[in-house]
Amino acid sequence: MSILIEEVQEALREEHLNGWLFYDLNGLDPIGCRILGLDPSQMRTRRWFYLIPQSGEPRKLVHRIESQALFGLPGSAVVYTGWRDLEPGLKTLLDKCPVVAMQYSPWNAIPYVSRVDAGTLEMIRSLGVEVRTSADLVQRFEARWSAEQLETHLYAASTLRSLVDRAFFEIARRVRNGDAITELDLQSFLLNRFKEHNLHTDSPPIVAVNAHTGNPHYEPGLAEALTIREGDFVLLDLWAKKKEIGSVYADMTRVGFVGTKVPEKYQRIFRIVREARDRAVAFVGEAVRAGRTVRGWEVDDVARNWITEQGFGENFFHRTGHSIGESDHGFGANMDNFETRDERKILPQTCFSVEPGIYFPEFGVRSEVNVYVGKEDILVSGAPIQTEVVPLLREHP
Repeated sequence: MSILIEEVQEALREEHLNGWLFYDLNGLDPIGCRILGLDPSQMRTRRWFYLIPQSGEPRKLVHRIESQALFGLPGSAVVYTGWRDLEPGLKTLLDKCPVVAMQYSPWNAIPYVSRVDAGTLEMIRSLGVEVRTSADLVQRFEARWSAEQLETHLYAASTLRSLVDRAFFEIARRVRNGDAITELDLQSFLLNRFKEHNLHTDSPPIVAVNAHTGNPHYEPGLAEALTIREGDFVLLDLWAKKKEIGSVYADMTRVGFVGTKVPEKYQRIFRIVREARDRAVAFVGEAVRAGRTVRGWEVDDVARNWITEQGFGENFFHRTGHSIGESDHGFGANMDNFETRDERKILPQTCFSVEPGIYFPEFGVRSEVNVYVGKEDILVSGAPIQTEVVPLLREHP
């Protein structure tokens, strides 16, 4: 923990901040709890604050009946009992810290890190303290991976890649044999394979057929699950991580056609999406190799501008990619200039998806890869990367 405090204080000096103020009540801020290494199972039903100043010892403000809420964290504690002494306690906590970072985002521009309620911000500002966003600090201390985490990602990515092939083979086998297989059946098939390979997912994979592929977040249910037949267009979106503490996710999307030859309408749209994907990946790779700073919104622009130039801008209605970490949607920079404008820098040792898509009422196409940013280059996991729509009934030598 002392190493973390020293690293945070170094970052605060670089960002010209007097401190980083953490605040939580009943799990409002899982980001801060994870960064501080707090046990999520421990009872914390009263407001607590933890300040890491630019220099010196950290300070705590905790309620009397939960005075051990921040046990294990370094620093002295101020104890408050009721609302009347909460504000004076905060004033003591923030002494000589006129500018602090919190899990807050101006105008909610980065909603994924905006965890502090408006009332708490009002109280802190009433003390003459300026609150700035901790978005870049969060990415620096939450989104970066260790070498061990990268290995867990590579395992998950390679396993998911093989399971896509197995799922496509299962579709082909069932269709050739005349055995019915629904979207739910294939989803269950994949979840069973996840168990076999020691993978965990926070929610089941997307298995979508025909018109359902036009819904980026389609979830098959008993009522609407389609049977997969010859001539169908299929989209699989899988995300999972190893069942071990600290492991991180991999996330990928592949598309296939249940037939021997893929119709041109699918191939044409896939090639536009593929080009958008590859242009975005190449943009990041070139920047990293040149030592040039890239921000999330810029990557989104590269993919979106290409799709717009091809006449399908209105059919691409989600961001280009999301941060990946211990949660599938992590707390680092997103590749987004559509849902939000993500101004955060893409940092070394972070990972994100690149997954442009084009969607119609009849079908939709998305192609997703994961990009890990090293110090001098990038790594695209889950090879081989999809380059054409897979004809699932094609005879293989």
